Amino acid sequence: MTIPTITSGIAGPLGVLHMPRFWQKVSLDAVGKLHSDYPACGAGYDQMMLDAIGLDKDATLSYVQQNKPTYVQFEAWVKENASKLDGAEAFNSAVIGYNHDDATRDGILNAVGLPGADIKDAVNLNNLEDWHDFHGAEIAG
Repeated sequence: MTIPTITSGIAGPLGVLHMPRFWQKVSLDAVGKLHSDYPACGAGYDQMMLDAIGLDKDATLSYVQQNKPTYVQFEAWVKENASKLDGAEAFNSAVIGYNHDDATRDGILNAVGLPGADIKDAVNLNNLEDWHDFHGAEIAG
């Protein structure tokens, strides 16, 4: 099972943050390879992105599951099916500006071996957690 390591802080050519990570998770799930600790489409950034750009969750998941598109093919489909791509700017700001609560931040920092570090933003904390989990599952065994 694969732990996704594409960060939510990356955008593809359409300029929507998190979209490459979403595509990776849904693509892995479509072939039964997504690690069980990761939802293919969760209630956080995944659903926020879909809502922000006006994509139907079920239609999007079905498209990826049935067609297994490359990232460029996925973005082309998004461009044709999103009802409000102009919502990406506000979504991107929300992603960049989101900080985890203290308990979540402390839990991640302790788990990855950086207790007390001054990292507040969710994107970087999530990256650290993903990389730590990836190492534990794929490298350290």
